[in-house]
Amino acid sequence: MNPDFEEFLRALNEAGARFLVVGAHALAVHGVPRATGDIDIWIDPSAENADCVWNALIAFGAPTESLGITSGDLVQPDMVVQLGLPPRRIDLLTGLSGLTFAHAWKDRVMQDAGSIQIPFIGRSALIINKRETGRLKDRADLEAMGEDDS
Repeated sequence: MNPDFEEFLRALNEAGARFLVVGAHALAVHGVPRATGDIDIWIDPSAENADCVWNALIAFGAPTESLGITSGDLVQPDMVVQLGLPPRRIDLLTGLSGLTFAHAWKDRVMQDAGSIQIPFIGRSALIINKRETGRLKDRADLEAMGEDDS
């Protein structure tokens, strides 16, 4: 895993944030590797968790002022915050199609990455999300996972 990603995930863990790695990195955990230029991190959009994520952003050294965001933005529905540029871009998401964070959190899969434990979206929740988006790449991901897109 990219050292920048690992450093940010460590900051999230140390801040006590609730998050799930989703997208292509989650696909790889479920046996379907795919190239990507970022890491997608779905954060629990609760006010308490937003403060934890904000503290992680500060600890990581994210340019929060130049991004024009506050911790309050991290509770807004379907917010996307992008840090950096591909291939090391970090995308923070406050919503995911077809799912609530609470539902997906129950289905999470923990993986070791270096010295940290990382929560990934579980297979069944990932399939629900991929079906819900309707994007071509998500249909291809479903096929690669051995799932149809119906």
